[in-house]
Parts: sequence; structure tokens; C-alpha cells
Amino acid sequence: MNLVVGFAPFILFALLSRLSADLALWIAFAAAFVVTIRDFVESPSLRLLDISSLGLFCLLSLVRGFLAPSLSLAVVRFIIEAGLFLLLAGSLVIRRPFSIDYARLDPREAGWEPALFLAVNYSVSAVWVAAFAAMAIADGAITFDPALQLYGSIAVSVLALAGAITFTLVYPTRVARRGALPGRS
Repeated sequence: MNLVVGFAPFILFALLSRLSADLALWIAFAAAFVVTIRDFVESPSLRLLDISSLGLFCLLSLVRGFLAPSLSLAVVRFIIEAGLFLLLAGSLVIRRPFSIDYARLDPREAGWEPALFLAVNYSVSAVWVAAFAAMAIADGAITFDPALQLYGSIAVSVLALAGAITFTLVYPTRVARRGALPGRS
């Protein structure tokens, strides 16, 4: 799925944030801008994930860069993860999984029956929502209890991202190979 590219700004932020939170924010903002423009040229519509990443990274880059430079890395990570969790979970609440916008562009999924297409996208979107919930909870714990170590939060983030990326890349292919909805023969 092209969906992993949509998460590139967050993945870059997660990887670079240990070097410099400011550098990670500005690079993630630049990546979000590139992804949003590239996707808009490819399909003239704004996707929830693209515009959310662009807005969050722009806002936090400016706030941390100019208004609150003392904002800790844990707070920045918590704001980004909680923001993405709320926005992406909202797409499930309104019954329009955010991953659909990416899946429609995938030629492998173009011929799927609508029920299969929707079920796969609900599953993929739910896994990403769960990953961001886990990361937000871990970083929230660090933010509100400074006695906790950041390394535990980083471990949760790595596992959650690795799991969500793997699921996104593997699950649709497996379901397509079976040619049926999960739980049906």
C-alpha cells in the first residue's frame, strides 16, 4: 500500500527525534509538505493523513522553534501521537477509514469486491489507530511522570510502528490471495 508513504513524515520524526527534536520536527514538516503536494498532484484531493501530518508538524515546528523552545521531546511526541490518534480514530468513527484514500490508488485492490475492500481498510486503519494509541499512552506516561525513562516509550514506538507497517504491507496481500473476507472460507 502507498499508505506507508503517508506515514513517512512521522517515521522520519521518530527516527530523527533522538538526534535533535527541532531538526526532526522541521524535516518531518518538509516531508509532510512533499508527501501532501505529491499526493495532491497524483490525485487532486487532500487526504486526512497528509493534511493532518502537515498541520501537526508545521504547528509544532513553529511553536517549539519560536514560542516554546523548552518543550520537551516527550511532550512533542505525545502531542503528535495523540493528535494523529484522534484524527485517525475519527475516520473510523465516521465510517470512512483513512486508508481508503490510499488503497483506491493501488491497482491490486481496484478489482476487489466492495465488502472485501472496506473490511481490509477498516482493519488496516484500526491497526494504525491502535499503534498511535499505544505510542500516545507511552509518551503520555513519560510526559506526566518524569521519573519514567524515555527508553520504554521508544521501545513501544518501535514495536508499534514495526507492527503497523508489517500489517499494512502483508495483510491486504494475504486477504487477496485467499479472496475472501477474514473468517469466511
